[in-house]
Amino acid sequence: MRQPQDFGLVFFHTGENSRLFMMTTTPAALKSAGDVPNGLSFVRHPLVQHKLTILRDRRTPTKIFKEVVDEIAMLMAYEATFDLALEPTDVETPLERTQGQRVAGKKLTLVPILRAGLGMVEGILKLVPAARVGHIGLYRDHNTLEPVDYYFKVPGDAPERDFLLLDPMLATGGSAVAAINSLKRAGAQRIRFLCIVAAPAGVKRVREAHPDVPIICAALDRELNQHGYILPGLGDAGDRLFGTR
Repeated sequence: MRQPQDFGLVFFHTGENSRLFMMTTTPAALKSAGDVPNGLSFVRHPLVQHKLTILRDRRTPTKIFKEVVDEIAMLMAYEATFDLALEPTDVETPLERTQGQRVAGKKLTLVPILRAGLGMVEGILKLVPAARVGHIGLYRDHNTLEPVDYYFKVPGDAPERDFLLLDPMLATGGSAVAAINSLKRAGAQRIRFLCIVAAPAGVKRVREAHPDVPIICAALDRELNQHGYILPGLGDAGDRLFGTR
């Protein structure tokens, strides 16, 4: 009889082995706090790191992979939006009138880089359901490893909005730089790049091209291989999200 598998999609139950073991990814890449590249920040929450390990596992099926990307994106968005501007607002409770706070100005805009970035959208929308969603269509030429663009659509009032640019992987950095270029041409002034796993080469390329764009990730991995894949990484995020591997 086939035994049920526990992919750790919920908080730890009684009796579950919830020990998190040291991984040879971010800790190895960052020997000290001084080694963190300027403009790069990490979401180190234990649940994010626990779920990242599930994504790395080659045995994780497509359904679970999609669910965990969704969960990680939501948890990371909490960190990425920590300094959104607030403004006071009056509200009627069941007992009396009081003053609360709400996000000021235009709503947040999520911009996934197609196709893998789509896997991060729904998780963040659960946290910020009023956010607008734009799209940037890019794919990486497997011979040159450079991005090729084929679609771009964001709200017309881009200068007034805060943008979260989404892609699970920051590998060579080519697609990220191209996407940021496109957003800036549309008038975007406040952009943050949110990814799950990054490579040093990609971080360097984005920071050199766009030092004003912060990068938020869950792990900085060791390096790229000859095909431009992150090592140890988690494989091709798009293929694993959509079952095309």
